[in-house]
Amino acid sequence: MNSKTKRFLIAIGIPTLYAVVLRLFFGIDTWMDLFSVMSVTFLFLLPIIVGALTVYLSPHEKAKRIAYRVFTPWISVLLFLVITLALVIEGWACWLMILPVYLLASSIGGIIGGYLKTQKISDRLNISVLVLLPILIGPIESLIESVPGTYKAYTYIDIDAPTERIWSNVTRVHEIPVEDDKGYLTRMLGFPRPVKAELNFEGVGAYREAIFTKGLVFHETVTEYIDIRRMTFDIKAYPHEIPSTALDEHVVIGGDYFNVLNGTYELEKLPNGLHRLHLYSNFRMNTTFNFYAGWWGKWIMKDIQNNILQIQKKRSEENLSQ
Repeated sequence: MNSKTKRFLIAIGIPTLYAVVLRLFFGIDTWMDLFSVMSVTFLFLLPIIVGALTVYLSPHEKAKRIAYRVFTPWISVLLFLVITLALVIEGWACWLMILPVYLLASSIGGIIGGYLKTQKISDRLNISVLVLLPILIGPIESLIESVPGTYKAYTYIDIDAPTERIWSNVTRVHEIPVEDDKGYLTRMLGFPRPVKAELNFEGVGAYREAIFTKGLVFHETVTEYIDIRRMTFDIKAYPHEIPSTALDEHVVIGGDYFNVLNGTYELEKLPNGLHRLHLYSNFRMNTTFNFYAGWWGKWIMKDIQNNILQIQKKRSEENLSQ
């Protein structure tokens, strides 16, 4: 192994090892009050440090190049991804959601590391402080209480069918074959797919179960009901019902960070003779980075809702020919 290859492996290996060690450190249950994986420190600061270390440990002539500073840290991040997935430290869903942030932040870190490398401004002191920042800032961030944020995911679809047929497919959704599942995002993230929905009667106080794969069940209680017009229901999802292997603990519905509160169906008659079926839900995020988590939450909930709406449209319109 020549010296250039060895230096490159060191530049990639040390930041990757640092990230893995920090992930294990932040994941220790007994220290959750001080250090949390679901924190700005871990999700935004860690990749900056990884990027800075990658470039700082690289040869001087390479660190001078802007393209090297921006893109080489991605190798360390992707190695970190592979290792945490292989060791089942993190789930695929979590990585897909945070990967864009990690890549961008590591590039920012790479630019910082390149500056420290080329300018030689108290090199070792700056790098030492940078490496210790998560340990210093983590407990400070833990003192800041996360403020739960409530978000709304709104979707609709136009259906060419009589109201009674549409509404029958709203209140009860019969078994959904795999080939009818069009939830592309949730499928990519490994989320449970919808199986069926059952309602014991039409009216306020009715109990509805929306059953998904992997043990996920939305327990729904109807709080408002206007026949063939509107149905609102509170939603409960219980994490203890979901096998630990079904969803990553950080994205489990009904868990500490993500919870669905309620949903509403509304059926509207349009001037062109079609009917517009509205479906919207309210959900809660509880993190210190709701500005990012809330965006993902909306995208996931809209994907689930659009999937259900497409199934209801297909079944309502197919019935016309029977």
